[in-house]
Amino acid sequence: MVSGGVSRTLRTDNWVVETTNEQRKMVAATIELYRQYVRALVPLVWIHWAEIEAAGRDVKAIERLMHPTSKRPTVRYRYFQRRFYKFPSYLRRAAIMAAIGQVSSFIARYDRWQAGERKRPDARPPRRTCENHLNPALYRGSMIRFYPGDDAVRIKLWNGTDWIWSRFTIKDKGKKRHQPTHKRPGGLAVNLALSPTLRRKGSKILLSAPYQIPDYCWTDRQPVVCAVDLGMNTTAVASIVAQDGTVLARRFFHRGSDIDRRDKLLTQIRVKASKTGKLSKGFCRSLYRRAVHLNEEMARRIARGVLTFAEAHKASCIVIENLGGWRPRGGKRRSTLRQRFHGWLHRKLALQLEAIAKEHRIKVKFVSPYRTSKLAFDGSGKVERDKENAALATFPNGKQYNADLNASYNIAARYWVEQLGRKEAGLRAAGHGNSTEAHTGRSSRRAPRMPVTLSTLWIGAEERETPSTAAAAA
Repeated sequence: MVSGGVSRTLRTDNWVVETTNEQRKMVAATIELYRQYVRALVPLVWIHWAEIEAAGRDVKAIERLMHPTSKRPTVRYRYFQRRFYKFPSYLRRAAIMAAIGQVSSFIARYDRWQAGERKRPDARPPRRTCENHLNPALYRGSMIRFYPGDDAVRIKLWNGTDWIWSRFTIKDKGKKRHQPTHKRPGGLAVNLALSPTLRRKGSKILLSAPYQIPDYCWTDRQPVVCAVDLGMNTTAVASIVAQDGTVLARRFFHRGSDIDRRDKLLTQIRVKASKTGKLSKGFCRSLYRRAVHLNEEMARRIARGVLTFAEAHKASCIVIENLGGWRPRGGKRRSTLRQRFHGWLHRKLALQLEAIAKEHRIKVKFVSPYRTSKLAFDGSGKVERDKENAALATFPNGKQYNADLNASYNIAARYWVEQLGRKEAGLRAAGHGNSTEAHTGRSSRRAPRMPVTLSTLWIGAEERETPSTAAAAA
């Protein structure tokens, strides 16, 4: 195992803390005071933005204007000292950085709007983001202190007249997923704990604890990939494929019960809409929200299952079709097929896989989906879909195979062709512009555009008379 990469991967755990009524009031008062402080700072940052920008957005450039010290007893803006007496220094600097971020964000969005970068030609200018949703960051040692074992904390809170320390107990219900408990194998660094954020959600008090995950690769990964085909008949089909074209494992991921519940909700919306004249704003909002949350939960569970499947076989990479920007062409307007297209988890599932795979140090690659479902993996040609069962594909040689499983084999083959560059076959992956493979002729023409299937990897394989996947498909 070696260290690799300099990019930062951040993950956050939400801890629920036990509180009394008095403590909840103190937390609410602290959060409100912090937001008032940021709201008062924003006009100051606006006025002196040129100076702050010239100083490299340094926090000290603003402190010189509003925070008196023994060496600097007189400041220009004395309002902050009178209004926010004894405001903690670390919390003050967090508020200053938040105010700088608010102003900087608005200026960037407004400049883009003036330059013509708009969603619509008649789009209105951006508005300044509201500071009422900010939460204070608790710097370790000065604003929050952890007890041994991290089962309890002391937090410095505002009680209306003074800042006092209050003790809280953290509820341990499996929410500490990223908390480091032991050293990584090989002496690699553990997750780095950053400053948590104090949040209030209804009657609950939460600590959002971020962790910086070290980036490194595992050398015990095998030269195999986990190829995933995203479909509508089966939500996801994954297969483990080696670089010589051997299929080591395959698995289907489909949550039919969740899909039925989601479709039932959408049917209720459609029935209600047919009985309503003009649909008002927020029509069936609760039903839409439940359907969206079901889709998100399906994406999370399936992504976790695919990742577990890839880790079990020590796959070095997860390969997915690049369906970004895809739009449905089939199905009439307001038809059932069009509804199924809108509920398809092609992009949501891919993004969820990419997020959790990065946390587990597995690469995620996207390949072109061009003809991955249309070609037979054994190289016999185009497949024909069964009219009654779209999940069944018939090869030109008469074999019948699962269409999504066939596509997952071709997705893996496309990845390996791009990585290995099969020069002896004179191939290049379809759909990659002007990139060329080995072409030894004198002509300046491009390399021949040949289809990429799993059989492409079998070319040149030593001591393999009959591939195991072809025997399994028979």
